[in-house]
Amino acid sequence: MKGLMQAEPLLLTALLTHAEENFGDVAIVSREPEPFSYTYAEAARRAKRLASGLLRAGLRPGEIAGSLAWTTHRHFELMYAVPGIGSVLHTANPRLSTSQIAFTINHAGDRFLFVDPDCIPLARTLVPMLHTVEHFVVMTAAGTVDAAGLPNLLWYEDIVDAGDPAFVWPQFDERTGSTLCFTSGTTGDPKGVLYSHRGSLLSTMAIAPANGWNVTSSDVILPAAAFFHCNGWGAPYLAPMAGAKLVLPGRATDGASMLQIIREEGVTVGSGVPTVWMGLLEHCLDTGQKPGELNRIVCGGAAPPPSMMSGLYEHYDVRTLQVWGMTETTHAATLHWMEPAVLRGEVEPQAPQGKPVFGTRMRIIGAEGDELAANGKAAGQLQVKAPWCAAAYLGRPDIALCDPDGWMNTGDLATMSGAHGLRITDRLKDVIKSGGEWVSSIDLEHAATEHADVLEAAVIGVPHPRWQERPVLFAVARQGSAVTPGDVIAYLKPRVPKLWIPDEVIFMESLPQNSTGKVSKEHLRAIYKDQASTN
Repeated sequence: MKGLMQAEPLLLTALLTHAEENFGDVAIVSREPEPFSYTYAEAARRAKRLASGLLRAGLRPGEIAGSLAWTTHRHFELMYAVPGIGSVLHTANPRLSTSQIAFTINHAGDRFLFVDPDCIPLARTLVPMLHTVEHFVVMTAAGTVDAAGLPNLLWYEDIVDAGDPAFVWPQFDERTGSTLCFTSGTTGDPKGVLYSHRGSLLSTMAIAPANGWNVTSSDVILPAAAFFHCNGWGAPYLAPMAGAKLVLPGRATDGASMLQIIREEGVTVGSGVPTVWMGLLEHCLDTGQKPGELNRIVCGGAAPPPSMMSGLYEHYDVRTLQVWGMTETTHAATLHWMEPAVLRGEVEPQAPQGKPVFGTRMRIIGAEGDELAANGKAAGQLQVKAPWCAAAYLGRPDIALCDPDGWMNTGDLATMSGAHGLRITDRLKDVIKSGGEWVSSIDLEHAATEHADVLEAAVIGVPHPRWQERPVLFAVARQGSAVTPGDVIAYLKPRVPKLWIPDEVIFMESLPQNSTGKVSKEHLRAIYKDQASTN
């Protein structure tokens, strides 16, 4: 017997409609680069006119439209308008190489490509490399920027103006594809993850509760995680769901820009990778300014250094919600509010990545595929299952993302504990095995950044004739510091196992980053290899 409940499909447009009807006067602020502000009600009306205009321009349900854009109010409108008519929005990553961007657009088959004015030079470079794009849409009013060189040109505001003000969001199957993100392509070509309305909405609901983002209508959310990073980690959906003010930073996420936006707009919660928050902390300490109303950050993409978390807490009473997830898990798969004792540096977190959000299941497996005990000691490859986890990559039947039982392989090495949760010890491709023993690059990096004069650290494994591999540590010193490699090694000796002590410490002005803002260990390996070949 079925229940006698109404059957409403779980569609993303329901979020914007909810905000329009209940929080219509709440602001969305965009810095692009000039400040722009309007309300949820105005955003909803524009998104519906944009959706109607796109149908009139020839975009059909089931087709894919791409965006090459930063975190702006027009990009926010696209996040609802394109999926809202049953099409898919491919949020292409402008930080990838041109060949990788072209690959993702061609592989997805984007017919329309929306281009942020700041990305016009990039789009011109891409034009001869793109095979499926029929129209380039510049995301501004006609004639306000030079768009020469973009064929079959349309203007965003013309499409909005041509739309029907009385347009009504259509209803369709909630499993319909909504948005498309590609992995950063650190190994091989980027791989496409096609999200659904149902999965994205359920994932948003899973990360919203008090032990998650804990956002309410009194919050002001700043997503420094761009929309082309797993839909901005859910922020463009969480904000209208809660009726929270949304502050869109455009392209700038450096410390000075972040501090200015946070103070001027009264931001209470922000999301981003560790490098963003490290930059904010350093800028605050250097200038003596405080981060306004900011009281918590959502930090993921890489494990945040304990020194960063403790610095934000001790100086500014800003708590850290550490999240773990990946492109393939839609938004966060685990959440962990760092306890004050951890933030004060009094105790080490036993499972810093925390426990799975409701709906996500996890397990670790050994080399033979056998499930390992969740005792906090056994380490194996992490696998996950959830209604919002990818089952396959777009157009890549040659890649088996999941095992025959539907468990998705994450490529992470981890331990698990029923009492405490998940501890990521390394990426499988980054783990170091020296003399038959595992060396955790993450734990060694964190130990190094506890040194007062070390701002950032990254560890790679290099071949060794006797020990198979040995760790090498790259570091960035704090400005004005005279710290030496010997100082770092002396600091580490009483704090990590003897086997973990790096063979070398190499200082750099900055660590190379990949397209998602994480340290690129592929680049560090290439740098070390080049240095070794010249010595």
